[in-house]
Amino acid sequence: MSTSSLRRGPIVAALIIAAFVAILSQTLLNVALPVMMEDLGISANTVQWLSTGYLLVNGVLVPVSAYLIERFTTRKLFMAAVGLFTLGTIICAVAPTFEFVLSGRLIQAAGAGILMPLMTVIFLTIFPIQERGKAMGMMGLAMIFAPAVGPTLSGWVVEHYDWRVLFYIVLPISIFSLIFGAFSMKNVTKNSMPKLDMLGIIFSTLGFGGLLYGFSDAGQDGWDSPRVIGSLIVGAVSLALFFWREWTIDKPILEFRVFKYNMFSLTTVINVIITMSMFSGMILLPIYLQTIRGFSPMDAGLLLLPGAILMGIMSPITGIIFDKIGARWLAVVGLLITTFTTYEFSQLTADTTYTHLIVMYSLRMFGMSMLMMPIQTAGLNQLPQRLNAHGSAMSQTLRNVAGALGTAFLVTVMSNSASSRVKELIVQNNIDPANQAAMLEATQQGTIYGINYSFVIATWMTVAALALAFFIKKVKPHQEPIASAQLQKQAN
Repeated sequence: MSTSSLRRGPIVAALIIAAFVAILSQTLLNVALPVMMEDLGISANTVQWLSTGYLLVNGVLVPVSAYLIERFTTRKLFMAAVGLFTLGTIICAVAPTFEFVLSGRLIQAAGAGILMPLMTVIFLTIFPIQERGKAMGMMGLAMIFAPAVGPTLSGWVVEHYDWRVLFYIVLPISIFSLIFGAFSMKNVTKNSMPKLDMLGIIFSTLGFGGLLYGFSDAGQDGWDSPRVIGSLIVGAVSLALFFWREWTIDKPILEFRVFKYNMFSLTTVINVIITMSMFSGMILLPIYLQTIRGFSPMDAGLLLLPGAILMGIMSPITGIIFDKIGARWLAVVGLLITTFTTYEFSQLTADTTYTHLIVMYSLRMFGMSMLMMPIQTAGLNQLPQRLNAHGSAMSQTLRNVAGALGTAFLVTVMSNSASSRVKELIVQNNIDPANQAAMLEATQQGTIYGINYSFVIATWMTVAALALAFFIKKVKPHQEPIASAQLQKQAN
């Protein structure tokens, strides 16, 4: 079907609704985990699998998505992805035991892992390059708004209702997306019969899975844990074999040749840094509010809400601006704001006001709204259409890895520096360990120091991204491969 004759509105609506509910589920359980531990009678180490497992399956499936997009029609793949997600949500909602909840989460993640790259490829296919900024801005509504709404909604639900209500809230939206998509989704991508590289899938599963698990578990067990070290070694070796495999076969499942395009490579690096920095705020601030200040999960979640709303409003606007001026100055201004606000969060004290935190976090999200989608679109715009699926899969995969890495790294930095600071304070002030009040104050001061230190590192990350942002250029899709293929066809 010609993309010019498509009714794009219903297709976009179906994708945004599906993506919103899929991304919402990633962060929905974070605040609810302590309640679920008590209700299901499990340890913190066990319950973490509900988040880690979701991330693992998501990260493992994304590289395979490029193959699936080439192999199956758009409509079939969309219905399969949303169908899997809906099935997983039903299992979670009625789950009597932890094993059932985990199974449901993994099925949900399988659907989301296919859906997100598919959504990017459809947007790149149905919108001409001059309208892609606006289109990706609309897509950003789901990708940005959902993760920040999740903690607020979760905090309110677990304070007043059973945690299973979270899944009953998600379920009707997911079912509506499935029914609406059945009527509105059209086939827009070209299909072929690519050969599935099983060895590549095994290497990528062990590689990305090992790294994601290692980085996720390091935040809890520490970097010196044998399980973390083993996971990282298996992941690194498997990933090296995966790189070798993908470079040496004709039809790779994840096309590393996308990095031959300089603007795609540059924007991917910037987005990885931004993702790591963004997670610092989303993870560390709720820890500060609940552990140091004694705020409820609801209050901690509410802190993130104004920034989420602002980011949701700004996404389509920054998309329109991107279409007019490109990504460079959006990225520079956005990163200047993000750098300033991240630095402000490195100056937290036991008396920092809630209002100051909300203003700074909202301003930080305002800066972030100028970054992720415009920068990603600027890189994908350079790729020829045949590489859209591979570029999208690569970008999504690296963002997942960056999210896990950033979370684990910054939480571990916080824990280690807090622990060292507490020991220093005990020695400096000659505190008796039996003096509970003095020990509590030292622990509080140490934790604030650790959080501030993590934000200092996150600030330097954003400075590095800011320096790179000046090199972003407006590019047109690369045409040589398509043109040469057509000439060759004509010659034959």
